[in-house]
Amino acid sequence: MSSVNANGGYTKPQKYVPGPGDPELPPQLSEFKDKTSDEILKEMNRMPFFMTKLDETDGAGGENVELEALKALAYEGEPHEIAENFKKQGNELYKAKRFKDARELYSKGLAVECEDKSINESLYANRAACELELKNYRRCIEDCSKALTINPKNVKCYYRTSKAFFQLNKLEEAKSAATFANQRIDPENKSILNMLSVIDRKEQELKAKEEKQQREAQERENKKIMLESAMTLRNITNIKTHSPVELLNEGKIRLEDPMDFESQLIYPALIMYPTQDEFDFVGEVSELTTVQELVDLVLEGPQERFKKEGKENFTPKKVLVFMETKAGGLSKAGKKLTFHDILKKESPDVPLFDNALKIYIVPKVESEGWISKWDKQKALERRSV
Repeated sequence: MSSVNANGGYTKPQKYVPGPGDPELPPQLSEFKDKTSDEILKEMNRMPFFMTKLDETDGAGGENVELEALKALAYEGEPHEIAENFKKQGNELYKAKRFKDARELYSKGLAVECEDKSINESLYANRAACELELKNYRRCIEDCSKALTINPKNVKCYYRTSKAFFQLNKLEEAKSAATFANQRIDPENKSILNMLSVIDRKEQELKAKEEKQQREAQERENKKIMLESAMTLRNITNIKTHSPVELLNEGKIRLEDPMDFESQLIYPALIMYPTQDEFDFVGEVSELTTVQELVDLVLEGPQERFKKEGKENFTPKKVLVFMETKAGGLSKAGKKLTFHDILKKESPDVPLFDNALKIYIVPKVESEGWISKWDKQKALERRSV
């Protein structure tokens, strides 16, 4: 071992060398002579002072005598003394925010079943505090109820009950518990007053949210009625299909002024190129748009696909436009007509499909062949019953 010599200097540590008759190792260490470091640590873990995890054995299948002795000490004394001891230990763990461990000790204190009502009240109230921290709100309410059965004036339990109900979104029950404590027990209690304030703010938020939802629902209903009135006034029919194109979700039929049924109707439009097995989607087309204007929009401009070989006839002057009728046939759409003019006619009766315009653009040179292959029955089968 190292030491300080007579002159105050440092003496280098000396290796232990047993003398004649001395043990090779001190008696306390001799039993560890032939053990590995892992085995030594495992052995030390059975000693309560060094214990890092619970080991209730002696390493040979028997009981850990030292640990059992410590456990027994916890239950020495009168029932109220034992319960009080568990309560104090639980309080220390609660202060250290070890809520699960504290809850276990409070439960052990209650299991003693002492006859001291004050101790039992505290054990229930304190365990309720643990349950609240652990977000076991119903258990918290249950323990508070048991504590209040013993002492109906325990303000902390009313506070915890109120807070637990609040976390469960049961505002009426939360307010009832806090109000009772405020009016009947302690009008000046800051925790209760704060809880009432929190509940009041939440009620105001929910009320405002509900009123907003009601206004929005009424507004949606008014817009729906106005849109239906506008379509009825214009003699427009809508037909639903079995499999609407997903792109239609990106555009909705609407009135330019949602609350004026005489304002312009705006439609999404599905433009089909049946001879090419392709299509386009236009999100908004005014009812006052002409067929020619829509054709110009989709065929003119930087669309490279119409400049490829075999698509030379896809120009505004070389195509015809058709729309499907309510009876399942086809109607040629005059390019100078607006969609308002086309849809309001009683004959031919051209409907919307899934609340969208549906038009077919076909090169003139291919139109007769395409029309001859049109299957009216299949067109009707694509529609919902």
